Amino acid sequence: MRRVDDSAETSRIMLGLLDAVEQDRAHSQRHLASELGIALGLVNAYLKRCMKKGLVKVRQAPARRFAYYLTPQGFAEKSRLTVEYLSYSFGFFRQAKTDCSDLFRIAKLRGVRAVLLIGQSDLAEVAALCAMEQGIGIVGLVDRDGGGPFFGRPVFKTIDDVDVTFDAVLITDVRNGRSSSEAAIARLGLERVFVPELLRVRIREQGGAAK
Repeated sequence: MRRVDDSAETSRIMLGLLDAVEQDRAHSQRHLASELGIALGLVNAYLKRCMKKGLVKVRQAPARRFAYYLTPQGFAEKSRLTVEYLSYSFGFFRQAKTDCSDLFRIAKLRGVRAVLLIGQSDLAEVAALCAMEQGIGIVGLVDRDGGGPFFGRPVFKTIDDVDVTFDAVLITDVRNGRSSSEAAIARLGLERVFVPELLRVRIREQGGAAK
């Protein structure tokens, strides 16, 4: 059990560190230590590990400070760690339910009644249940590797294959949340794409891109 706990804690720290770097919260190692709840020396060790693996790079910033940023490998590792950490997290379903319920309430205020899910996962199943509670219709699911049907609804290989009417999409792809969000925003526009907070995908308002 201790080995699993250690693995979960390592995933939590690495995920938190990469998330902070991505969202430009890595202003100082002391700030990161406080945010992650670990010793300052550990932050330094994890940052060095990330840089050695090519996940994070650093550049000189004004006032003798350093700015960290994620590499493409860093983004991929962050996606992998999200899946790994969520598999250990007992709070996953609670957070998933909260996120989906909140997003569906916002969707209803915008007049959304029919939603398409992007990505087959446990999150998609939670979303489907929350949709029923909120009076939102799930009209189908998009997943390249998924079978069908999903909760009695059709499963499509790509969004271009969808032959049912929908008002918006909810990203439920826990493995490739960022790329799925970017593709959906490029295809449908920012206003029609909802992304649960637990996927840790940062949506940049200007230009409608996911970061």
